[in-house]
Amino acid sequence: MATVQKKRKVDGEGRRFQERWELQYFFTEIRGNCVCLICKETVALFKDFNIRRHYETKHAATYNKLTGSERAEKVKQLQAALASQQRFFTRACETHENITKASYEVAMLIAKHGKPFTEGTFVKDCVMKMVENICPEKKQEFLNACLARNTVARRVEDISSDIHRQLRDRGVDFDYFSLACDESTDASDTAQLLIYLRGVDDKMNVTEELLDLKSLKGQTRGMDLFISVCEAVDDMKLPWSKVSGIITDGAPAMAGERSGLSTLICNKVSEEAGNAVKLQCIIHQQPLCAKHLKFDDVMKPVAKTINCIRSKALYHRQFQQFLHDIQAEYGDVIYYNDVRWLSRGSALQRFFSLREEIKQFLDEKGQPMEELSDPVWLANLAFLVDITKHLNALNVNLQGKDAVVSQLYAHIKAFGTKLQLFQRHLSLTEPCTAHFPALKEVIDSFPVDINVQMKRYATAIASLSGEFNKRFQDFAAIEKDMLLFSSPFSVDPDDAPPQLQLELIELQCDDECHGKHRQCSLVDFYRQLDKDRFPEVRSLAKKMLSLFGSTYLCEQTFSVMNLNKNRLRSRMSDSHLRDILRISTTALKPDLIALLKSRSQYHPSH
Repeated sequence: MATVQKKRKVDGEGRRFQERWELQYFFTEIRGNCVCLICKETVALFKDFNIRRHYETKHAATYNKLTGSERAEKVKQLQAALASQQRFFTRACETHENITKASYEVAMLIAKHGKPFTEGTFVKDCVMKMVENICPEKKQEFLNACLARNTVARRVEDISSDIHRQLRDRGVDFDYFSLACDESTDASDTAQLLIYLRGVDDKMNVTEELLDLKSLKGQTRGMDLFISVCEAVDDMKLPWSKVSGIITDGAPAMAGERSGLSTLICNKVSEEAGNAVKLQCIIHQQPLCAKHLKFDDVMKPVAKTINCIRSKALYHRQFQQFLHDIQAEYGDVIYYNDVRWLSRGSALQRFFSLREEIKQFLDEKGQPMEELSDPVWLANLAFLVDITKHLNALNVNLQGKDAVVSQLYAHIKAFGTKLQLFQRHLSLTEPCTAHFPALKEVIDSFPVDINVQMKRYATAIASLSGEFNKRFQDFAAIEKDMLLFSSPFSVDPDDAPPQLQLELIELQCDDECHGKHRQCSLVDFYRQLDKDRFPEVRSLAKKMLSLFGSTYLCEQTFSVMNLNKNRLRSRMSDSHLRDILRISTTALKPDLIALLKSRSQYHPSH
């Protein structure tokens, strides 16, 4: 049987470039290739015969006459020329890359600051004026940077896509995640559904990002919202079984018992063998509780007077000048807007501080406000100022990003305890007004018997306390889990779920863990907890960390939306609006290096 000869593989022969070929044949090695210094052609193999043949057939007649030092000098000249040529192309490529990267940075700033895409041209004009005066030799490089409207729009799309890719990559590692949803109408009457995601991985890293913005052209029923949320979650390839909860603003389409978005989401999670809790935004419920205070006899005259002063241009100017002339503490009164959370308290506080100035101004205008001379009405006003000040302080504590649901609920419970204290103080035979400075000021100014009013205030506070207890039942339903999460060392193991009891006993008997709990934040404590010893405890911690406590992020993002899509920019596309909101709200840093590497060429306008 004839033997089969193996095919010869030149790559496996271990051929290498020989230094003598530089002087002998004017060749050099560049990135594993044998290149002629004279004509810049490449020889396929590191083989003496091939290189010699190339030299003798193309260059020998001209260069054989060079010998000794002349030949060595010529090699150096050719190598220098080749290096210069390489630097030229490399420098040009680096310049284009830097220009493209800079245009991405500018586009990101334009999106973050809510500027139109056409602002890129304005930015470039400003930069060119600076370059002309500071470094005119760099003028051409800056001129090559393209910041036209279409270019900026493409850059924004690329950055948004990269942020979305990073979020999808992180989503793979989530053990639990929850959703926060809210809907509002933009300047073009399109219903925009914001969907936020809060996920926790095995290392207790919390990610809070905008999942998607869905534009609804038709109806906004619970089922319509549900379909949009499903599309967003499925697009990210997130498993429904890992959904720990959903929070909304409490509107019927969002929180309806039968066909609301929250109910439909929880049902779908149950079908996927998961368990999700349904919550109503803790901040939205707090103003609803505040509205339970029925002091229309105070609010209506105050609102009427403020509107009278500010709605008439001449009155408003004269009032401001009047305050300036008498060197008042404030320079104007504040409009009361029922939609804004802190508006009521701010308007009342300013009105109360300027009550003497307002009374004097209205008397001069022949439109006296009789209530400002009534001690009982002023006492009611002062009580409302004090209680709304406490409510505003609570509202501020509930706002902010990355808030843990147990901490938010702790503020609510603390305020409930404060209300009980206020009620006891005002119900005393000699009422204590230590926590009601405005009311104390009125009582000191008008030494009259207002015990009847004090009973009214105590009753109002008792009613407010009952409203708080009724409103936050959804959070109270998971109070045991929140307590177990925030204070695992103070919980009786008998009160814990069966799957947690043994681990909880182990944890409470571990002095080292107890010390870490006192010294570290909750997230760091659970991050350091042994995975093998306490898997169920860590699982509960991840679930609690993943829950939203409010739709604050949605409200904040709607403000950004109204800044970007307004009556002057009503033609902005829904996709560009989504890209801008994603860039404006993200905590992720776009990977511009990866974006540049993905490009086939570094053309400044592409």
